[in-house]
This record gives sequence, structure tokens and C-alpha cells, in this order.
Amino acid sequence: MNHKEPYEDDYLANILSSVKTIAMVGASNDRTKFSYGVLRVLHETGYEMIPVNPSLAGKDIRGLKVFPDLKSIKKDIDMVQVFRRAEDLPQVAKEAVEIGAKVLWGQIGVTHPEAAYIAEVAGLKVVMDRCPKIELFRPFWKPRLDLPL
Repeated sequence: MNHKEPYEDDYLANILSSVKTIAMVGASNDRTKFSYGVLRVLHETGYEMIPVNPSLAGKDIRGLKVFPDLKSIKKDIDMVQVFRRAEDLPQVAKEAVEIGAKVLWGQIGVTHPEAAYIAEVAGLKVVMDRCPKIELFRPFWKPRLDLPL
């Protein structure tokens, strides 16, 4: 897949409607950071969010335990969302493959062709240079009305 071209609406919609558990690599407890806002919105929308940040490991963000890395999470992860520098993405892609994630999602500005290759060869869907928080509110997306209040 050419990640420099726009993604098909159905491709993004299928990812966002099928994933339930999202590990956010580079999560921040700083409420002024974009990653905090994205984590908050995704969590409030009903996704199970797992923050990953080695400098915050053992603490919590919005009541969610922070893990030092993907390998230390002892549950299935559907999507790995990355708020890190683009040059870190290939290593995160390798770890996402190792833990059996289904999707590797690079936040706005986070793209790397090698990372896409690593993930796609292993069968993961890949999205780069996009924000799931923004994509949730695009017209193709249907709200998850089945969530408990």
C-alpha cells in the first residue's frame, strides 16, 4: 500500500470499528499535549486504552496504568498507535508484530516506509500520518451507540 496516497474511507472505518484495545506508544500525562487529548477522546469513545511510556511506567494517565513497553502488556492488543519520532517507528513496528497486534497506526507526522514494510509483511494493517481522533469524526464513521453509559 502506498502510504503517501489518501486512504480509502472504508479502510479507515473498518479499522476504527473493529479494534477494541489500543496501546498508545508515547502517551503523555501532560494535559496540554496532543497525545493526552487523543487518549482521552478514544478512551471516552469506548476504546480500551493502554498508555505506553517508559518514563511514566508504573504511574497512571487518566486512571490507566502506564506500561514501559509493548511486551510488558499481558493482554491482546488490536492496535498500536504511535506518538513517537518517525525514526522510532521501525522498532515499534517490530514490537507490534512480536505482540501480535493487528494494526500499526502512526500519528500525524509519523511515517516510515521501513516500518510499513515490517508491519505489512507480517499481516498488520498500517496507517501513517493520520490521527484516529480526527478520523472518528469524519462522515464515514458511525458512532458506537452500543457502548454502556
